[in-house]
Amino acid sequence: MTRLLPPGEVGRAAALLREGALVAFPTETVYGLGADARNPRALAAVFEAKGRPRFNPLIVHYPEAGAAFAEVAAEGRARTLAARFWPGPLTLVLPRRPGCGVDLLASAGLETLAVRVPAHPLALALLRAAGVPVAAPSANRSGAVSPTTAEHVLEGLGGRIAAVLDGGPCPVGVESTVLDLSGEEAVLLRPGGVPVEAIEAAIGPVARRAAAVEGGEGLRSPGLLASHYAPGLPVRLEAREAAPDEALLAFGPAPSGAAVTWNLSERGDLAEAASRLFAGLRWLDAEGTRRGCARIAAMPVPRTGLGLAINDRLARAAAPRPGLLHPQRRP
Repeated sequence: MTRLLPPGEVGRAAALLREGALVAFPTETVYGLGADARNPRALAAVFEAKGRPRFNPLIVHYPEAGAAFAEVAAEGRARTLAARFWPGPLTLVLPRRPGCGVDLLASAGLETLAVRVPAHPLALALLRAAGVPVAAPSANRSGAVSPTTAEHVLEGLGGRIAAVLDGGPCPVGVESTVLDLSGEEAVLLRPGGVPVEAIEAAIGPVARRAAAVEGGEGLRSPGLLASHYAPGLPVRLEAREAAPDEALLAFGPAPSGAAVTWNLSERGDLAEAASRLFAGLRWLDAEGTRRGCARIAAMPVPRTGLGLAINDRLARAAAPRPGLLHPQRRP
């Protein structure tokens, strides 16, 4: 049985992590499924609980930049970004240092490691109390919609993990930005909570090379699989109107006609939209299924700032899944 721990039981959650158990906890982005990153059996349990392919690396979380940079080689750009954005929703992929204590399973056997310092006060308290690096992918079944509340975690992983540390809703609502700094060129692997424009203002140009992949071999960070963050209903992108058999994910003024509507932000605010994205997909999936809807229709969202991350998640939610007729657009 999975225990729901109130914020005051950080010490108990930390003890469970040190014992090799799995504990979900809140970050400013989404809830993470935490495991001791030095413990290969605990890491294997993460993959088992999520049904996650083992070629997909994990992000390792630390309470402060010094602890992270003790295990990865941080050059000037990394230190500049850490000073500017940590704690915060930015993950850096950097070369592992000799003697790095994180098990290779966390990085899918790569000689690089994805690291970050989360901004959520409860996450930081847990990391300090645990005293170990904590690998933590999103606390959901692999490929499903990411969780932004403790209740979401229990819906997907209840009975599969030891505990959920309840910190309320996550304020950012989309995962961290992932930036590869392991080579000469800075490469955006996944847009997220820190806009790429802000990163470029700090360190200069960033290449946008990564694309969603089907097979997964050679992934350098989490969140790069083509089909990911997917609800049960198919998702139609760039919807300008909604049919009676559609559940509408709206942004700004919403057209009428949909069976049910969730508005990310009636005023067109991207930060509000990001914070409501995964909760909206979950609600529309459940309510739309209950009402017999054929799909979720998603209205356009601007591709700037946090909108880049929102569009990335929607594109992956709409990607075809094996064995599923998954129309993305109406004729």
